[in-house]
Amino acid sequence: MRHTRVKLLSTLFLVLVFFAPSLGLFNSTLAFGQQTPPASQKVIKDPAEYNAYITALNTQDPDAKAAAMEAFVKQYPQSVVLRDALEQAMDAYRLAANVAKLEEVAKRILQLTPSNIRALTIVTVLDRAKATNGDQPALKEMCADAQAGLQQLPTWQKPEGLSDGDFDKLKQQMTDIFNGASGFCALQAKKFPEARDFLTKAFQIDPTNLQDVYQLAVADLETSPNDLNGMWYCSKAITLAQRTNNAQAENGMLTYCKAKYRKYHGGNDGWDQLMSGATAENALPPDFASRIKRAPTPAELAVHAVQENSVADLSFSDWEFILSFRDASSANKDAADKVWQAIQAKEKGGEARLKIPVKVISVTRDTIQAAITDEKQQTNQADLQVTMAKPMLHPPAAGAMIDIIGVITDYVPSPFRFMMKEGELPEKPSKAAPAKP
Repeated sequence: MRHTRVKLLSTLFLVLVFFAPSLGLFNSTLAFGQQTPPASQKVIKDPAEYNAYITALNTQDPDAKAAAMEAFVKQYPQSVVLRDALEQAMDAYRLAANVAKLEEVAKRILQLTPSNIRALTIVTVLDRAKATNGDQPALKEMCADAQAGLQQLPTWQKPEGLSDGDFDKLKQQMTDIFNGASGFCALQAKKFPEARDFLTKAFQIDPTNLQDVYQLAVADLETSPNDLNGMWYCSKAITLAQRTNNAQAENGMLTYCKAKYRKYHGGNDGWDQLMSGATAENALPPDFASRIKRAPTPAELAVHAVQENSVADLSFSDWEFILSFRDASSANKDAADKVWQAIQAKEKGGEARLKIPVKVISVTRDTIQAAITDEKQQTNQADLQVTMAKPMLHPPAAGAMIDIIGVITDYVPSPFRFMMKEGELPEKPSKAAPAKP
């Protein structure tokens, strides 16, 4: 928690340090109107109000200055420098590391001026920290404020007294903050391509922001289909966590990213090499995704099984697996045809019958629904439908392990089912005749 607070204050320092509010220091001559001030100059006409403001402005201690500005606002709620006093109080609370009061004053400024870019930046940063911890009202406010900030930035005028270089730098930092927050909002709403767009812009400005870099990785890897560039951002985020000794963040990111890699690739092999290679790169290579080999799909595995093995030597479970993907592709159709031909060859075109050990799932006098493979037997799912040659006088009980004899004549790929006809149960061996006396 302390680490988060320090990081927040550091971010806010960067936002506020480049300029103070454009206030103008008014002398008593201008205050009493003896000269005509510039049109842009604010004039305090009441000497007591003027002195109270100048006294607060010149207070050096941040806590005392913030208190003095708050007292001024309370005493002179209609003052021409009301917003300026609030901004001075906001900056003093930032220097005093008083996050609660900083947020409170920033929101008061937004009530007076909803387009105040500095206040929008502050509440966006603070609400994002709370939203990260599950605060839903803060998330909602942050999303609205971040979008308002992005809308205001293009027309924001350079504050008086700020150099062009500092203004450009400040504007970039605010753009980073608003894009990062907007990306987080889109991520929470599961709008992954939108989140990726916002977070990519944030990364281009500040590639050292751990939160933005990791959330960009997530946005890529949750997009459908997965954008494998997310693995590159995983490497960057994990490295940032290591550099800041944030073991908790590192472990969480490593678990998520590695699971995504394993799901796509089919194993952990190559992971370390992929991460170390990405860590050494300063920019995302255009061919990065090609470094990760996709794991074969079940349908592809079915084709490989036929290409790499003698079909006649495969088990019933293998046959079933290959036949179940018959309609997946032309290659699967060819593989299934070879398996079916092998089965027909064993049966010699129906002249020979197969004897298969099965588990009875359900039974009538004329049919048996049975499970052949271990998987189907464990889940009590039938993958063999037997039509008996004649009605059974004593049908086997459901759950019984038996041998069935018959001819497989057809199959259904999904849900998979072999069709057997001319089914018979093996005859029980006859008991030996009793010995004669």
